[in-house]
Order: sequence, then structure tokens, then C-alpha cells
Amino acid sequence: MTVPPDQSPFVVSFDWLQQRLGQPDLKIVDASWYLPAQNRDGSAEYAESRIPGAVFFNQDSIVDPKSDLPHTIAGSDDFARAAGALGLSETDTIVVYDGPGMFTAPRVWWLLRIFGAGKAYVLDGGFDAWKTQGLPVETGQPAAPEPASFTASLNARAVSGLDEMRTIVETGAAQIADARGPGRFTGVEAEPRKGMRSGHMPGARNVPFNTLSKGGKLKPLRELRMVLESSGLDLQKPVVTTCGSGVTAAVITLALQSLGHRDNTLYDGSWSEWGGRDDTVIVTGEA
Repeated sequence: MTVPPDQSPFVVSFDWLQQRLGQPDLKIVDASWYLPAQNRDGSAEYAESRIPGAVFFNQDSIVDPKSDLPHTIAGSDDFARAAGALGLSETDTIVVYDGPGMFTAPRVWWLLRIFGAGKAYVLDGGFDAWKTQGLPVETGQPAAPEPASFTASLNARAVSGLDEMRTIVETGAAQIADARGPGRFTGVEAEPRKGMRSGHMPGARNVPFNTLSKGGKLKPLRELRMVLESSGLDLQKPVVTTCGSGVTAAVITLALQSLGHRDNTLYDGSWSEWGGRDDTVIVTGEA
């Protein structure tokens, strides 16, 4: 794949995808998920219309069933079973999209990558814009995917857990990049989930996920670098990304990976875990 010099190697354009619709080794995944305040239902919207041939990845159900936190990573066997049932193989070229673009698709891109799908990409622009531009849309009852075999091998080094986060907060061993909006980060706005304290982890830097895209498209590499560095991140040092429940944190991960930064992890429990406990340190105000 030829990539323009200032574009992420992990995103594909509308033109690129449209030219390849229907190819047997190309799989398309709708990863749309929304917060209650957005008044949108990703599953219902998928059932109504989708990019031709797309399958729906339910981010609320393809999770660790033993966890009481939202969106926690499924085990390798469970992920392999779910991906295979969607017709996905780790050898496929997989394009992931969401409604507005650069919102929840990067999370599924990240999951596919850390489980071994080395040719997973994010669609630049999102399905809302795809429809607006009059590009091919499939409606009616989605066809059942033909099951496939997905061999999952989790790269556990890409994920951070609670104990590691405690150490990072105490020692500063890695920088923390928080994708939530400024109001939630500073504690001015209440968390959308009940029982969550407000604020952020000590030492965290605020990188709202929507500052990394424009019009549903990931910003050019030079602009991504500017956004990340202006937040106080040193791109020569380790970074752990976080957000409310581990979804939009992956937008920062995508930006980092796009810039060639490889020493990064995603805190899967994110604020749902840290802010939901009474034994974790929280600060409010600016970082």
C-alpha cells in the first residue's frame, strides 16, 4: 500500500475502500458505539444501513465476561471465537469504521492488531460522511457472515493493568495520555457513569481524542505531532493511553503508532476502574 508521506500508514481513504469493495480477502467491520448522551445506537444503525459487506463488532459484548468493567479485553480464545464468527481471519485485510470517524473504530483496530491481525486499518472519514458523499450503501437485513478461523495471539505488552498503572503513577515510569474531554479531565464535569469520581491520575496529560482528527479524518502526521507535543508528551519516552473505558484511548494510540512511536500501551480499565475505586489517587484541575 502506497502511503502519502504525511499520512498515517494505518488509515485508508474512501477511494481506496470503494475501489476494493467485494474483494474476497477484504473484510469490513462496523465498530460504531456511542455514549448514552449521543442518542445513537450503533447496532440499530448497522441493521438499517452499512458499507456493503460490513459485519458489526459489538464492543459491549466482545469483552471479558468475568469483568465488571465496561469494554475490557476478551481472552484470546473468546476473541478468536467472536472474530471468526464475524468471518474474520488474522490474515485478512480488515477495514474498521464508525459513524463520525476516528471515534470508536480505532479501539477495534487496536484489538485486531494486538490479537495478531497485522493488516487492520481504520477508514478515514466515517460512515456518516461516506453516506453524505453518495458512496455505496447496503440496506435491509445484513447477510450472515461466513464463519472463518481467527488465530488469536494476544500481545500482552500492549496492555496495562491496574497494578502497572499504580507503579506508573508512583514512579513516572511512563507518561499518561488521557483522551477524555477537558471538563472530565479537570473534574469540572461529572463522569457519565455512576459512582465515578471526577478528575485524573496524577501526572496525566490531557489529549482529548477529538483534537487528533478533523472532519472524521486523522490529522496529518505533522499536526498529530504538534497536538501530542503541545499536550506535554515527549515522544521519545514511553506513553500509556487512557480514557473513560478504554475506547477513545485508542485514538491516541493510533496517533502514536502513526508517528512511529512503539513504546506505548493502553490502560484497559481506564477511568472506569481508576475513578471507580476508593484506593486510587485522583487530582483535579489542570495537569
